[in-house]
Amino acid sequence: MFKSKANSNTLPNLGELELRILNLLWEEPTLTAKEAHGRLASHSSANTVQSALERLYRKSLLDRSKQGHAFYYSAKVQRAELTSSLIGAVIDQLQVGSLEPVLSSFVDFAAEMDDDTLSRLEHMIQERRQQRTQNHD
Repeated sequence: MFKSKANSNTLPNLGELELRILNLLWEEPTLTAKEAHGRLASHSSANTVQSALERLYRKSLLDRSKQGHAFYYSAKVQRAELTSSLIGAVIDQLQVGSLEPVLSSFVDFAAEMDDDTLSRLEHMIQERRQQRTQNHD
């Protein structure tokens, strides 16, 4: 799990621009600040995008390498890994004794999904059960 230096029990806070940059880098594995700014099509200045990249690098969520006068940034963490860590951190912060409220909320959220998504969710649950059964044999 990724932990901030300020509090070893939580993940670093991620702002909207930082999340957009991570999503961009998961689609295009290596970008300079200038390229990221151009692809984000946002109201943020190039300096703001550069600052967000630097913050993500300091939070150990990005790697960077210098080529010529520019840094090339790439995601150090996969989307699924960060998502899992973020959800785990929220559950830890809520300090729930039982997962029942979390699962209930997720089921309510899942009720809004389309049938294909619900079918994939059911399939994933079946796969995890099979893996758990195989690991216990």
